[in-house]
Amino acid sequence: RFHHISISHLCSCSKTVSDEKYQDPFQLGRKDLKNLYEDIKKELLVSTAELKEMCDYYFDGKGKAFRPMIVVLMARACNIHHNNSREVQASQRSVAIIAEMIHTASLVHDDVIDDANSRRGKMTVNQIWGERKAVLAGDFILSAASVALARIGNTTIISVLTQVIEDLVRGEFLQLGSKENENERFAHYLEKTFKKTASLIANSCKAVSILGCPDPKVHEIAYQYGKNVGIAFQLIDDVLDFTSCADRLGKPTAADLKLGLATGPVLFACRQFPEMNAMIMRRFSKPGDVERARKYVLQSDGVQQTTYLAQRYCHEATREISKLRPSPEREALIQLTEMVLMRDK
Repeated sequence: RFHHISISHLCSCSKTVSDEKYQDPFQLGRKDLKNLYEDIKKELLVSTAELKEMCDYYFDGKGKAFRPMIVVLMARACNIHHNNSREVQASQRSVAIIAEMIHTASLVHDDVIDDANSRRGKMTVNQIWGERKAVLAGDFILSAASVALARIGNTTIISVLTQVIEDLVRGEFLQLGSKENENERFAHYLEKTFKKTASLIANSCKAVSILGCPDPKVHEIAYQYGKNVGIAFQLIDDVLDFTSCADRLGKPTAADLKLGLATGPVLFACRQFPEMNAMIMRRFSKPGDVERARKYVLQSDGVQQTTYLAQRYCHEATREISKLRPSPEREALIQLTEMVLMRDK
């Protein structure tokens, strides 16, 4: 359902060249993201000091704000496409804030489920405050995001963004299950990847396009761009779990194998080393499974194949966004697909 991308599209899609000068996406989006974390903290008006401390812990302003960045660039690109307006509306900026809040709440909950001890190079909330309080902090951030969402006062936007929360839960359930059949297993993996990672980006992009432009074709372009970039982002994340060192990544490597998860590199490697099938089905639970699986992945072309698949998704994202009128923001969104592929942490 997710990975049947037409090859003919990809081959014909050379890099879009426009008269618009190249601009670094992070520089271009920075003005709209000024005080982003301060504004998030204003949404998290907390009565108890401990809960405030927990919420502030991840909203420390040190993240790259990758998702809000895409959202504000998409907002500008759609506004320019529609009526040449170069301003981001307050409601569109609110979507960027809400996206970051939903994302962070999901990280807090993920770390509890995975019993993770580090995230972004520092200890996780669950390690410092314990699992029960971490779950409640994640819930609190989600509830604050819901209040901010209601304040936008647009039922379509509420419906689009609450879909993200549903997808996050469904994605987590998909991750807890596994498939016997090899083809089903890959479709299962890509659906899980969409729900856990890409849905947030896709639906946030769609939400700002709805706020900025009445054309349903533009809403679909925004959604497809976000979906394809989001899946590519996670595929590269799964590659980095095998190729990056823990210091660069800010979390332990081979973490997915230790959690019993078969990601893209493992599924591709399994085609060359069928003996991995049994390990996948028992979720790498026997002593030595994790080390052996990692060795097989690095001996196979699993990493290259997963990277190639990510490139295909990025090509598709570029093809979609190129349908909008040229603007520095559109070019920055194209540039962002390159950055997703090149990142090393």
